[in-house]
Amino acid sequence: MYDLIIIGGGPAGVGAGVYAARKKLKTLFLTAATDSGGSNFGGQSIVSEDVQNWIGTVSVSGVNLAKMLEEHLRAYAADAVEIHTEEMVTVVIKTEASFKITTAKDTYDTKTVLVCTGSHRRKLSAPGADIFEHKGITYCASCDGPLFSDRDVIVVGGGNAGFETAAQLLAYTKSVTLLDSVDKFRADPITVEKVLANPKMKAIPNADIEKIEGDKFVQSLTYKNKVSGESHTLPTGGIFVEIGLVPTTSFVEGVVGLNERKQIIADPRTQRTSVEGIWAAGDCTDVLYHQNNIAVGDAVRALEDIYIYLSRK
Repeated sequence: MYDLIIIGGGPAGVGAGVYAARKKLKTLFLTAATDSGGSNFGGQSIVSEDVQNWIGTVSVSGVNLAKMLEEHLRAYAADAVEIHTEEMVTVVIKTEASFKITTAKDTYDTKTVLVCTGSHRRKLSAPGADIFEHKGITYCASCDGPLFSDRDVIVVGGGNAGFETAAQLLAYTKSVTLLDSVDKFRADPITVEKVLANPKMKAIPNADIEKIEGDKFVQSLTYKNKVSGESHTLPTGGIFVEIGLVPTTSFVEGVVGLNERKQIIADPRTQRTSVEGIWAAGDCTDVLYHQNNIAVGDAVRALEDIYIYLSRK
């Protein structure tokens, strides 16, 4: 019987793991395999060429950030935190006084659970999008935006995230063109008005992306205007995709409360979910903002509350 099982190897999971080790909680740390194999430390940022907003580190690649996180956890783990990599959780069951966590390899018993499985970006499906992912197509303006200084770039997505990304990029790019597939942008009207007031900014509604082309790096995007039926090709030095996030929460659906976006509903004071004994932190939750630094803070808050909870049992 473990005191705690932490699910997820991103910044939130690792932050919680380090604190669990320091508090000597008998902990099992589970992180799934990546698509290419290997342990999935680092979360979404592992694909970023240059992360510049990880506090305390001026610049670090996503791969190196993942290594730093893993090294930090292993340095503290000792006999308190047992680390299992490449082990995806499939089922969480609440028993009378504990929980059963099932993976493809085994079933484990624990007094408490902390879900830190994050989310993944909804990807572009247009021809060429898979070829130029991380070769001009990126899903994180905060992480990668400065790498595209003085270029003409495109933002795909007309929600608040899309317009906020455009606002960030306008500070250092030559121009920003935003494309959305619907006729009315979903972002707040005041945000749309403010961003479009910038002379370097242009927004195009009713745009269905047909293809993305380039050589070693993305060079152009072709879209069809849904009203006129005409196709247009835009030269570009980068494409920023903001068409939504998909939280990794299917394994707790029906176990804890989720919102309409399938994010885990968590108390912002404690990170507790709707089920006693289960906490959640990071991008898999309904927290207002999603960033690496915020995820770590949420996880530490959860761990402090878990420690108090276990101490009182």
